[in-house]
Amino acid sequence: MIDFARTLEDSRQQVDAALEHYLHTLTRQQAPLVQAMRHGALLGGKRLRPFLVYQTGRLFGLTPASLDAPASAIECIHAYSLIHDDLPAMDNDAQRRGLPTCHVKFGETTAILAGDALQTLAFSILADAEIPEVSAQDRLQMISTLAAASGADGMCLGQALDLAAEGQQVSAARLETIHRHKTGALIRAAVRMGALAAGERGGPALGYLDRFAAAIGLAFQVQDDILDVVGDSQTTGKRQGADQELGKSTYPALLGLDMARAKAQDLYHESLASLECVAALGYDTATLVALARYIIERDK
Repeated sequence: MIDFARTLEDSRQQVDAALEHYLHTLTRQQAPLVQAMRHGALLGGKRLRPFLVYQTGRLFGLTPASLDAPASAIECIHAYSLIHDDLPAMDNDAQRRGLPTCHVKFGETTAILAGDALQTLAFSILADAEIPEVSAQDRLQMISTLAAASGADGMCLGQALDLAAEGQQVSAARLETIHRHKTGALIRAAVRMGALAAGERGGPALGYLDRFAAAIGLAFQVQDDILDVVGDSQTTGKRQGADQELGKSTYPALLGLDMARAKAQDLYHESLASLECVAALGYDTATLVALARYIIERDK
């Protein structure tokens, strides 16, 4: 029986230690810029994307030491995106994970620069860090994967589409496009990077894992939308109803709460079907199955 909560916590501690190591290599540790970077990167959270890197790599027998760099890199990208998402020009949030957002604590200018610096740190880590068991070609593929998922065909596109849709009633197809880019792109990249680190071993399962990641990436956002309606701010660490206040289209607003929950369940079963194909190749997918269930049952 998997102790999923313990496994998730172990992964969080692993990536936090790796992030601490990479951040400690920066000069001028007491500078506001570096302090703001630390605040954004080490603020807490589920560490879902690093968890996916570690657990996908584990399928193919990789050790955590071989996955610390890609896990840290993708969390740096996620942290930068949250710092920028919270800015007054975007979502204008004062609280993240129950604590002041980066621009509230350090000022808007420093927060922008901290996000920029975390983005570049991600690629410095992937390019320069020691990554045992991973070939130079596979390292290059991971860099390419993270760049594509982060930019104008991935997360940034999703954020732009999301901002453009504020105050509008969008179709279900358009909403799905927004979320598959804004949230789903990095989740798919996390799974892909874990498989790429394994080189040829990860190849046969990559297509199935990509479908799994696409399903849980969208399910994660559907559940986020649901929590914006029914979640408790003390638990979620975010203002309840923030999306509604900004006039954002959400699955509950578009489909109703019951249909949004049904959508999350459908995506959950889609993810399980993909994992069954991975298991048929001889891999132990129990932890990824538990993660899929966690995504649609979480309360924060």
